[in-house]
Amino acid sequence: MTSLQQSRPVGELLRGWRQRRGLSQMDLALRAEVSTRHVSFLETGRSQPSRDMLLHLAEELDVPLRDRNSLLVAAGFAPVFAERPLNDPALNATREAVELVLAGHEPYPALAVDRHWTLVTANRAVGVLLADVAPEMLQPPINVLRLSLHPDGLAPRIDNLRQWRDHVLHRLTRQVDVSADATLAALLEELRGYPVPEAVPDANSRDFAGVVVPLRIRTSLGRLSLFSTTTVFGTPVDITLAELAIESFFPADPETAEALRRAATERARQDT
Repeated sequence: MTSLQQSRPVGELLRGWRQRRGLSQMDLALRAEVSTRHVSFLETGRSQPSRDMLLHLAEELDVPLRDRNSLLVAAGFAPVFAERPLNDPALNATREAVELVLAGHEPYPALAVDRHWTLVTANRAVGVLLADVAPEMLQPPINVLRLSLHPDGLAPRIDNLRQWRDHVLHRLTRQVDVSADATLAALLEELRGYPVPEAVPDANSRDFAGVVVPLRIRTSLGRLSLFSTTTVFGTPVDITLAELAIESFFPADPETAEALRRAATERARQDT
């Protein structure tokens, strides 16, 4: 259980999730097709939710699967969502799919992370970004957000570090607001404590009209400019899959694309 308020009664937990989603009791009642009075009674403890009603409200509130189990336990029910390690035989097909996606994204970097941004696996192109990182930063478990902003990580080689830092912190803040995850909240506090770089104008930067925030980083291949997309599994019923995300980096300019293709060609040549 990772909720900041995991030990509270189920009614208080429901109220917390409703308020976190910015909904009134009437809003939730309309979405769930129940009476406002029933929602009020559930939140105050005057009524106890059935298992099906609890799952129904959790679905309407978009509560993470891990926290749906916490709601069930708080109400006296058994958890219903399994949490298997990715190497569990039941997840063989999923694990193979992840590896295929990562390998298929080469020559560009891609990696898989869990809910706390801990590295699960990555393709070989990610190695280009990790040169000159302090060895202790690469000891498992590796948190990729810490790696990107830490002074001993990627930060010294990121040309637009102020912009990238703001992007990472904004994204993580939103995750904390949405999930109420205590580990993510602690990570956010840690990252905010890292040195704040000065905003340095970059004459060579391209304007992406605010659509994406590129990562501009100096590497052994030269200066690379990348933007990322995030892929998650649709309608998962396993906690591990629900919390797994694939972060894929794409070249933001032709020079980056060409440099990464050349590097992949050289790796393939060395493999033969």
